[in-house]
Amino acid sequence: MEVPENQNNCANSERDLPPDRPVRVYADGIYDLFHFGHARSLEQAKKSFPNSYLLVGCCNDEVTHKYKGKTVMTDKERYESLRHCKWVDEVIPDAPWVITQEFLDKHQIDYVAHDSLPYADASGAGKDVYEFVKAIGKFKETKRTEGISTSDIIMRIVKDYNQYVLRNLDRGYSRKELGVSYVKEKRLRVNRGLKKLHEKVKKQQEKVEEKIQTVKMHRNIWVENADRLVAGFLEMFEEGCHKMGTAIRDRIQERLLTKPNMRGLVYDGEEGDDNDDDEYYDDDSTEEEYYDEDEEE
Repeated sequence: MEVPENQNNCANSERDLPPDRPVRVYADGIYDLFHFGHARSLEQAKKSFPNSYLLVGCCNDEVTHKYKGKTVMTDKERYESLRHCKWVDEVIPDAPWVITQEFLDKHQIDYVAHDSLPYADASGAGKDVYEFVKAIGKFKETKRTEGISTSDIIMRIVKDYNQYVLRNLDRGYSRKELGVSYVKEKRLRVNRGLKKLHEKVKKQQEKVEEKIQTVKMHRNIWVENADRLVAGFLEMFEEGCHKMGTAIRDRIQERLLTKPNMRGLVYDGEEGDDNDDDEYYDDDSTEEEYYDEDEEE
């Protein structure tokens, strides 16, 4: 299997590292709106060797605006941002756009650290800014941090431009400082007022809807309780009616059981009257017999 020439050169260079001093690693860039993606790449460069000294080159405004475009921060602000990164040992201002052997020798640079993607040489000196250091085996690859870059940050600001304009107007900046016309300023403020009104109406609608849901819930609970109370009342009423009916039936049965004794007493009195009548009628028959005897005589 063939080993790329760059890797062979790099391996040979590592064998030639000076044992009596730290390895001098160089990283360069624009570092506009310095962010944690920049810091991570510098951390990787610093940790590429156990004992290293990290030099960071930063291009000035003139070179940067010429080959890359306008920056948000000035070159002095970018230099100062790098000085406050804990991985950086030394900042080299006015760094060249393309690294040369003369620059490497001047700063005693052993390795150049950057991500491996080809970086187009806008100056026209070559296809890749790091083409030379890769060829001589002094290139150390670092990894980019996904999801963060200066271009991404600027895109977020551009995307929400109107909100940031209003934010700075509220903080005391004038429309002239922000480069905003009188009409645009008024339009932005009116639109913000309408948006706030819309949000307020929406919140009120949500509150009303929430109250309606609460009323519906309580209504359902009331209906369930009412059904349960009615069912309980009917059950108690039915039980009471049953007890009342049982009591009435028992009273009637009790009366019926005591009534035959009364009827017996009545029947005994009637029989006595019949005997008296019989006695009376017997007396009549005797008197009639007496009259018959007289007539016969």
